[in-house]
Amino acid sequence: MLVSPLLISASGSAQSSTEPAARPSRYAATITWTKHGIPHIKARDFGSLGFGSGYAVARTSACTLADTIITARGQRSRYFGPEAAYDDQVSMSGSNLQIDALVTDLRNRRVVEKLLADPRRGPSARARQLVRGYVAGGNAWLRKVGPDGVKDPACRGASYLRTRTAELDLWYGVYLSNILASSGRFVKEIVDAAPPLAGALVPALPKAGEVDRDALRKALGRDPEATFGSNATAVGGKHTTSGRGMLLGNPHFPWRGRYRFTQQHLTIPGRYDVAGASLVGSPAINIGWNKQVAWSHTVSTAYRFTPYEYKLVAPTTYLSTDGPKKMTRRVVAVTVRKPDGSLGRVTEDLYRTREGYVVSSPATLMPWTPVSAWALRDANAEHLRTIDTFLAMGEARGAADLLRRQDRWGGMPWVNTIAAGRGGGVLYADHSVVPNVPNSLANRCLTPTGALLFQLVGLPGLDGTRAGSDCAWRSDADASRPGIFGPANLPKTQRRDWVINANDSYWLPNPAVPLEGYARIIGCERCERSLRTRMVYRYVVDRIAGVDGLAPGRRMSPRSLRATQHANRVYGAELMREGDALDRVCQLAQGGQACDVLSAWDGRSDTTSVGTHIFEQFVARMPAAGVWLTPFSAADPVNTPRDLNFANPLVIKAMSDAIAFLKSKGVAMDARWGTLQVAGDRGARPIPIGGGSGAAGNANAVASRTPQDNVGHLSPVTFGSSHIQAVAFLRDGRVQAHTILTYSQSENPRSPWSADQTRLFTRERWVAFPWTPRQIAAARISRITVRG
Repeated sequence: MLVSPLLISASGSAQSSTEPAARPSRYAATITWTKHGIPHIKARDFGSLGFGSGYAVARTSACTLADTIITARGQRSRYFGPEAAYDDQVSMSGSNLQIDALVTDLRNRRVVEKLLADPRRGPSARARQLVRGYVAGGNAWLRKVGPDGVKDPACRGASYLRTRTAELDLWYGVYLSNILASSGRFVKEIVDAAPPLAGALVPALPKAGEVDRDALRKALGRDPEATFGSNATAVGGKHTTSGRGMLLGNPHFPWRGRYRFTQQHLTIPGRYDVAGASLVGSPAINIGWNKQVAWSHTVSTAYRFTPYEYKLVAPTTYLSTDGPKKMTRRVVAVTVRKPDGSLGRVTEDLYRTREGYVVSSPATLMPWTPVSAWALRDANAEHLRTIDTFLAMGEARGAADLLRRQDRWGGMPWVNTIAAGRGGGVLYADHSVVPNVPNSLANRCLTPTGALLFQLVGLPGLDGTRAGSDCAWRSDADASRPGIFGPANLPKTQRRDWVINANDSYWLPNPAVPLEGYARIIGCERCERSLRTRMVYRYVVDRIAGVDGLAPGRRMSPRSLRATQHANRVYGAELMREGDALDRVCQLAQGGQACDVLSAWDGRSDTTSVGTHIFEQFVARMPAAGVWLTPFSAADPVNTPRDLNFANPLVIKAMSDAIAFLKSKGVAMDARWGTLQVAGDRGARPIPIGGGSGAAGNANAVASRTPQDNVGHLSPVTFGSSHIQAVAFLRDGRVQAHTILTYSQSENPRSPWSADQTRLFTRERWVAFPWTPRQIAAARISRITVRG
């Protein structure tokens, strides 16, 4: 049925409208939009709640939602051509044909359909209702406006908007998001994997010292300073002015594409009430709060897969505990758009063992050779419980209860959880989906190359020949399903002081509580913390303990916690300026004017700061080793390493190269940071943006990755600080929620909601998120009842 359009009066104020249904409606939801385009969705059941959510997200993110569905159908080549590049801005990249080949094989194998039917690995009835409603709501909005009524020029009038989205399409989208940090990272290596040619050489096993460890980490997606990450700080009642919990969460996610957040508030009166942000294509709140608890997530260091190495007796025949087995060769046909616009078919072949897809990945020490081949077993490919996990967290009554509900479903795919509760407790946990490979199993089953991977990056490369017996993943009695670690074998701490995480391993959520004795596959222990992690520590410690003992400690207030988001301290600079070492490096590099600018720099990454760009370029060129005179010590992880090695020629060269680069680009040494680092994608007017790289020690981490516009600027932001939320539970029972969606709610550059929050972000302002009915009514822009 058609839903009546929103009525706008001549004065510009909104009126409510409801068109009576011509027939009984399956779904009914009321959507109240408040300032900045935030939808507050109220419904009687989860199906209708999903309907309102899908309707609202289609209105502001139709092009990305459609792109997500096309990808989940394996139809990118049909609409955009097979050779065009796809990059989800996080991990999955390749040509459209490569993406489609993998997705088509997943669909041919009916992977999602089987999980939907599996009571131990699949979703609950209410999660299916939510997804079904979400899809129906998106379809209803698009049916109302039509393809030509989509205002976003990125997809207006596109032919693919005429195809109705099916519930199964969205589930495949959820599945692809689940495997983001595992199989999804190896799309090219899976699709392009082919048996070695006759006479191919067998590469020698390198020694550990011959492997570029940083390159290996990056190839596996383990770069600690990669743009995809997050910070989160939870301060408990022991250190807050209210005696209650407070949370500051700042996920560092893409500013465009399918991993872009959209804000929403979901309510079933008397039953469910949760607000925050969801990734486009997710009907559940991923990061948010309710009346009792607030939570955020950071990307975990745990691996979601293990590679198995098989001895070969023929190019596609491997040994197993049952004798020689033939790999399964799967041929898929992909519909492609030819240069003349006509459609054709292209076939690709993929190979599988019982454990998973065969890969050929020399960059990760996993080539397909005449004597061995590798395949991946993927723990996140074996469940479809993510939506249930987030739904259940939204009902939590405190931080501890939040974790219990998360553990029950076992569907947290690749992130840590940091939470604060009304009772004053705080939580850090990495209870994500991790293959059950304890160190004892790894050490018994490592192949020679697998041992090298385990030594260098903590990834156990297991013996595929014994994968069906003593080298299979274990099962814990408390796990939600076989093959993954149960809660008792995963790290957590529940406290009343504070915890943080900024993408380093679980080891040190608070320096007072090292978490040790867990499997290496989850992360490292007694290992160096990043400059960004150490900056986040400092923000808390400097407040509650006093700066270097020179000032008395104070309790953290909601305002002071929020202020850390925009403090824009650069911890790398604070360390390197000790003893005037940074000035010495610049003088030795004969930096001239740059040295005067750096000496006068405020050491921050505010939009008005002068000198930030020189330091950022300097850090980007730092050598991998020899930067610090005092090395890392596990006995003092917060304060080491330190003392810049100003005499290291490579450090001096990094400075001279940074200055030379800026001169080559015509960038003035005294340029303000906000004239160089800007937002304004798709041709919009540039907006100055504060913050900087995590590598330099910025907690407010932003980055420029594959920018499409504002190329005249040094750093057009496309990644980083995204849905930021500062949530405090107050003594009188209130929830105080301040948020900012850095890239704003609407993707349509013509919308008034496309840059309004971005302008607030550059002014270091917040949105007071309307939470109570009275607050929603006061901030209301419009309201509509939608039915379907």
